[in-house]
Amino acid sequence: MTKRLLVLEDGTIFEGKAFGAEIDVTGEIVFNTGMTGYQESITDQSYNGQILTFTYPLVGNYGINRDDYESISPTCKGVVVFEEARRASNWRNQMTLDEFLKSKKIPGISGIDTRALTKIIRKHGTMRATLTHVGDSIDHITDQLQATVLPIDNIKQVSTKTAYPAPGVGLSVVLVDFGLKHSILRELSKRDCNVTVVPYTTTAEEILHLNPDGVMLSNGPGNPEDVPEALEMIRGVQGKIPIFGICMGHQLFSMANGAKTYKMKFGHRGFNHAVREIATGRVDFTSQNHGYAVSREDFPEHLMITHEEINDKSVEGVRHRYQPAFSVQFHPDAAPGPHDASYLFDEFIEMMEAFKGKKGGSK
Repeated sequence: MTKRLLVLEDGTIFEGKAFGAEIDVTGEIVFNTGMTGYQESITDQSYNGQILTFTYPLVGNYGINRDDYESISPTCKGVVVFEEARRASNWRNQMTLDEFLKSKKIPGISGIDTRALTKIIRKHGTMRATLTHVGDSIDHITDQLQATVLPIDNIKQVSTKTAYPAPGVGLSVVLVDFGLKHSILRELSKRDCNVTVVPYTTTAEEILHLNPDGVMLSNGPGNPEDVPEALEMIRGVQGKIPIFGICMGHQLFSMANGAKTYKMKFGHRGFNHAVREIATGRVDFTSQNHGYAVSREDFPEHLMITHEEINDKSVEGVRHRYQPAFSVQFHPDAAPGPHDASYLFDEFIEMMEAFKGKKGGSK
């Protein structure tokens, strides 16, 4: 058994068994409360630069398959589990978790008391951490960790560099890629949308030149304040085209309209977050993955809060009072997680059709 260490910036040290790639990494350590869906989570680009801890005790038991990727090249830094299933059993299984992580150059550690680790993160908040091999001086590892500055260009690292199509025969949608999940494309494809995926640096003028029926702002990693250029783009298309934002897209849409954001202590990452729609009282269980949230402080009058998290009352959805634009913090595309909120894609379709009809009728 090859040993590996997980060292936190507060000095806590966990020793476990190494699996996956044989490299040392440093990143922000976070935890995910989902019971399944480890493949989708690992390949979710919103985990870019983070060491992902799974609170569910057994991970890897159904292997890795060709259908559940949320990106082709995952960019999470590492994976932490209590027990790694050495044998996978599922009719779709094509490789083990260990083989997958090796192929993607992502290190893992098992045999960690993930319950104790989660309690530390909940108490002290997300923090820097290192996955390293046994042998180095602990003092040296800790000094290096304390001196590490985590990158802030997370979205730049994961966004597409060139525009590409996902053809359909229905409404035309420009999907701005801040680190999108493939499940968003799948939901739009189910509704026959003709999608053009564009880089996060695309300007409002370039988007309007494509003459779309709507614009989607995708999920993505990091701090929304690190991409101020996106705010100018959103303001440039708002009112001219319907907008639907998800996760990072929700935060950027809110900021573009004057709202503030803040870093949460340990974020929401999992598939069991209860969200209440304020107007109807409807409660949906949702998939979430975010470390920042929209603040209620000095909330703009031209926006209205449409959804809130039941437990901590954080803002989970907003809508523009006068223009066809709305956003949600959670993932209505799920994958993994419950599909309670997939109807929001239908609302986006209805919004685009209504706006298109109104625009056509005014000619």
